[in-house]
Amino acid sequence: MDPDPTTVPLAELDRLWDFDDPEGSERRFAELVPRARDEHDGAFLAECLTQLARARGLLGRFDEADSTLDEAEAVERPDDARARARARARILLERGRVANTAEREGRGRACFLAAWDVARAAGEDALAVDAAHMLGIVEPPDLAREWNERAMELARSSSDPAAQRWLASLANNMGWARHDAGVYDEALAFFTLALAERKRQDDPARTRIARWCVARCLRSLGRTEEALAEQRALAAELDAVGETDEHVTAEIGECLRELGRT
Repeated sequence: MDPDPTTVPLAELDRLWDFDDPEGSERRFAELVPRARDEHDGAFLAECLTQLARARGLLGRFDEADSTLDEAEAVERPDDARARARARARILLERGRVANTAEREGRGRACFLAAWDVARAAGEDALAVDAAHMLGIVEPPDLAREWNERAMELARSSSDPAAQRWLASLANNMGWARHDAGVYDEALAFFTLALAERKRQDDPARTRIARWCVARCLRSLGRTEEALAEQRALAAELDAVGETDEHVTAEIGECLRELGRT
């Protein structure tokens, strides 16, 4: 069941997100905005508007996203320094994400750098990790790796659970970067870390994705029998809950082909 947008506290704003359903996410944030206008300070409203803008950017409605972020800047008030810094970091992050999605010049790099600085200065580790993660996407490969490593270091050292939750995604991203570079042993180490984090978070769906990544890397390492066994185990688990996954099916086929089997 979707969370009720009218009862979600500021600290749990991200609970309203479903990145596989940006339209539903937009609706939930739009429903929250009137409550934010009535009951909370400008910083809360600004944060709500940034997430509404993010959803609109994902939907390709870039002009609306820009206008929503303009409104977020207009309503932000200096009533609390920490809240103001959070709102400012969120605005910068979403300005950058809209620029990246819209393929604008610079891909939002300057905004992400500014968001990193603001969030770090305010002790907002989760937002700082997010900014570093985005720089790991928009920067050239060498700089991207540095930013991903910086994000990973902060996520590991932070006492903020929201920052710690980034570890799985960061490890997955770094795993694919090393895999694409052909450094499969390092990729496997990152994928294994991502899997451990997903298990710790008790997220069955994302744990299966992490297992798929480990098995895919095993195939690249020539450990095809192990890869096949894991993909078949995933297929059996999915079948037990009435689901299928074309990626699992495709990998089973690739493993069988490499092993010379039908």
